[in-house]
Amino acid sequence: MFIETETTPNPATLKFLPGQQVMPAGTREFTTPEAAEASPLAEALFDTGEVTNVFFGGDFVSVTAAPGADWSALKPQVVAVLLDHFVSQAPLFAGGDASGFAVPSEPEVDDDPADAEIVAQIRELIETRVQPAVAGDGGNIEYKGFRDGVVYLQMQGACSGCPSSTATLKHGIEGLLKHYVPEVTEVRAA
Repeated sequence: MFIETETTPNPATLKFLPGQQVMPAGTREFTTPEAAEASPLAEALFDTGEVTNVFFGGDFVSVTAAPGADWSALKPQVVAVLLDHFVSQAPLFAGGDASGFAVPSEPEVDDDPADAEIVAQIRELIETRVQPAVAGDGGNIEYKGFRDGVVYLQMQGACSGCPSSTATLKHGIEGLLKHYVPEVTEVRAA
């Protein structure tokens, strides 16, 4: 088995591609060692002592190194953990498959029912145009709500700590949403 590695726009994060499915549906992010206890793979990555974030996508795992960590020393450790996991065909989550562990996106802002059509347009654009692009960079963006012209989004994986995440939100995603959905006036990080 060969695991490819790609850089991401976030210098602290690398994207690892095991050449097989990681999550059957959705994504899952672990931001603490305690949260990682739900997944033996995420827990093993945090156990290196130099990992601060693990993100599972459909066919990749993004790993964020702690400040001051040296990727030249950490990368072989991460690859070894991933190889052990995928070669042994161990379950991704404690207790079996991922179906019960994929965390659905919950809005942080209650959408106004009168805006249902606008929200549907926003969600479709995010799912079809934005999420595939950011997945290519080892991350994800989740819809968190729409209120008074403002769309609230949450950056995950490589995108969550990326130095260019603000520019991505303000110039890329905001411009796209404003173009297709005139009711959108602003995009903010949730």
